Amino acid sequence: MITFPEGFRWGAATASYQIEGAVDEGGRGPSIWDVFSHTPGKTADGHTGDVACDHYHRYPEDVAIMADLGLKAYRFSIAWPRIQPSGSGDPNPAGLDFYDRLVDALLTADIEPVATLYHWDLPAALDWRDPATPERFAEYTAIMHARLGDRVRTWTTLNEPWVSAFVGHGSGRHAPGVADPAAAFTVAHHLLTAHMLGVRALRAGGAEEVSLTLNLTPMVGDPDVTSLPDGLANRLFLDPALKDGRYPDDVAAHIAKFTDLGDLPYEPIDLLGVNYYTVARLAADPASKGHDEYPGCEGIAWLPPRGEPTEMNWEVIPQGLEDLLVRLSVEYPGVPLMITENGAAYPDSVDDQDRIAFLDGHFRAAARAIERGADLRGYLVWSLMDNFEWARGYHKRFGLVRVDYDTLERTPRSSARWYREVIARNGL
Repeated sequence: MITFPEGFRWGAATASYQIEGAVDEGGRGPSIWDVFSHTPGKTADGHTGDVACDHYHRYPEDVAIMADLGLKAYRFSIAWPRIQPSGSGDPNPAGLDFYDRLVDALLTADIEPVATLYHWDLPAALDWRDPATPERFAEYTAIMHARLGDRVRTWTTLNEPWVSAFVGHGSGRHAPGVADPAAAFTVAHHLLTAHMLGVRALRAGGAEEVSLTLNLTPMVGDPDVTSLPDGLANRLFLDPALKDGRYPDDVAAHIAKFTDLGDLPYEPIDLLGVNYYTVARLAADPASKGHDEYPGCEGIAWLPPRGEPTEMNWEVIPQGLEDLLVRLSVEYPGVPLMITENGAAYPDSVDDQDRIAFLDGHFRAAARAIERGADLRGYLVWSLMDNFEWARGYHKRFGLVRVDYDTLERTPRSSARWYREVIARNGL
């Protein structure tokens, strides 16, 4: 029997654009993902989030499913365009009311709401390349905390700023579809600035627990090869957020080859959200052009996954999670951790034994990390339900709960029933 610490927060996660739908209802304005997904050729089969899982209308059913699974916490994101349709100005009452209803439904079901302020759906009127956007984010943050802060204890500023910067502005595979290395670094800087200003706004409002969620990718290979990619994927965000607001020296020197960035404000956080899916295996290769999401990494090859990968072609390696959690505890001591996303896409089946095996392995890795000293406070599985998987559309299914995209019927998978038992016993 493997038992997790008392009070461990077991739950699941989603994101607004991936599940809500109702993009033209309740005064919501367009987001960069509305624009991107409606641009021909940008998403698989032209899929959009127009309807998604229709969570906007079906949230009572979804909260009932969460309660049946025994979730202790639910991480959701707030759609900024529902609150400020043009990215600034007075809040939209209908948008605020929707999240009021959602939070109240969660609390009635004895599920802790964990709010993420930004999960990629930037109001289309704004641009992360604009140095004024962080101030707009701080204003939006203050609005949301003023409305929900009496009921929401844990607030996350940003979800995966690396993806927003380097996939949205480096490779252009995500919204807004910009492919410019200098822009990617500028956006990373503005996102970190927005995070810091958002923390200030939350502190000013009396927020109890403030966090940042990063997608962290352990680099596997010779240290001489992995150092720079690790700097760009991980330390670029970890050091400023968890140390002193400064970029690591080697990363700063690398950024200077592309653009000039100013100083960052610094605000400490109470909790680091960790999104972990896989590792990157690297090797020196003079002929390699590198990776368009890692600017300046020519001469480094990204190797294919070992073993049987997930449907996303990601290697299944629970040991990577254990080592990552221990590394964070050693290199950034004093900051509690929560796994805010971990899960896998597999072929569409209700009896998803492959997903159970995936989660079982990663839960055990997390338990080993705790034994090795990691201060891990919770584990939120990605995802509660199948949803719009960004540029891959509806072809990749991560859900504990299956969604029939024709009827929108929800069907808990075998993994959902298995997870309910894990939560009930607080262990394996």
